[in-house]
Amino acid sequence: MKEVKAYIAKHKLGPVTRALHKVQGLTGVSVFECSGYGRGLVTTAEPELGFHPGVKLEIICRDDLVDIVVNAIEKAAHTGLKSDGKIYVASSIEQAVRISTGERGEGAV
Repeated sequence: MKEVKAYIAKHKLGPVTRALHKVQGLTGVSVFECSGYGRGLVTTAEPELGFHPGVKLEIICRDDLVDIVVNAIEKAAHTGLKSDGKIYVASSIEQAVRISTGERGEGAV
């Protein structure tokens, strides 16, 4: 299992969610409102001091779904602007436990 974290613009949450619903075998997504800044957005000599609102998605999925998930997010969140966001794939998830049933491993995801 791997963890995919994606930081996207708020207005792209709907299209990204619809794209992820189409991924067979993906069992869920967690969404968090967040804010941040990126160096690529600074276009003046005096950088703007502040954060831009966004959305963070956290997804734990099987290894064979990682590329499909990343491609779905990338395509659905793309506008061509520097503020489109970032996607990160983290190292392996060692264990998952479904609290309601005690199921462990990939089946718990």
